[in-house]
Formats: sequence, C-alpha cells, structure tokens
Amino acid sequence: MKKSAFIAAILMAFAISGVATAQEQTAQPKPKSKVAQRQLNQQKRIQQGVKSGELTKGEAKQLEKQQGRIQATKQYDKAENGGKLTAKDKAQLNRMQNRASRNIYRKKHNDKVQKPNQ
Repeated sequence: MKKSAFIAAILMAFAISGVATAQEQTAQPKPKSKVAQRQLNQQKRIQQGVKSGELTKGEAKQLEKQQGRIQATKQYDKAENGGKLTAKDKAQLNRMQNRASRNIYRKKHNDKVQKPNQ
C-alpha cells in the first residue's frame, strides 16, 4: 500500500510538470550512474522528437509519464535499500528503460507528426 501511494505521489509531481519539461533545454550535470545516464538519454530523445515534430504533444506526454514511472520506481527502490540500488533493482530499471526506448522509437517513426505553428 505504501509503495503505490509513494509512486502515485511521484507521478503527480511529474504530471504537474507536463510536457514543458521535455521541451526545456537546460544544462544538466553528468549523471553518476548508468541508470541515471540512460534516463538522461531517453529524455534527450524525447526532447529531440518534440523539437523535430516527430512526436506529437500527446505522444511526448505519454513518454514523459512513462519516464516518470521509471524515476518513481528508482527512487522507491533506493529508499528501500538505504540509498543504493541492488543488482535486481538495476535489472528491473534496465528492462523498464528498454521498453521505454522501444516506445520512443515507435512513436517517433509512426505516421503522426506535430504540425508546425504558423
């Protein structure tokens, strides 16, 4: 019960930030782990897709929500293990990121495009 409430709270925080996060270009420090680097790479791919018009706002929102769930899972796992991720946790996060990566690819290569503002 606590896990679902924690994840719901994290998802709400990500939902509030919305797609604007994906479109925002900010300098970010280099991540300390492969898990964090992968998360950053996925965010950049989503941003690039929005910028190029390959992703619609709705698609980007879905992908951001998925990234939020991955981040919430990571934070929960770290909290459960004294700030560290176990090998099992890392494997789970890797599977989640693999799935997210496929979703990003599929959404960027479908026939939907964001129409440019005129």
